[in-house]
Amino acid sequence: MTTSSVVELLALDLNPQGGVFCPSPKAAMAVWSNHPKVYLDVARTGQAKCPYCGTVYKLKAGEHVGSGH
Repeated sequence: MTTSSVVELLALDLNPQGGVFCPSPKAAMAVWSNHPKVYLDVARTGQAKCPYCGTVYKLKAGEHVGSGH
């Protein structure tokens, strides 16, 4: 069983849609040897939890996701 971890993100770490993919090198994971790739919407609530490994990706305190230009 995989141990859950928390990965703090900067707003710049998010893709243009406001999310990240897990597994992620930011979570110290070898992308090729883990669960299937899953998209996590971090911008909506400020954090998202991977349903496969339990890793929580959250915005670092003080970080804000801006709207389009």
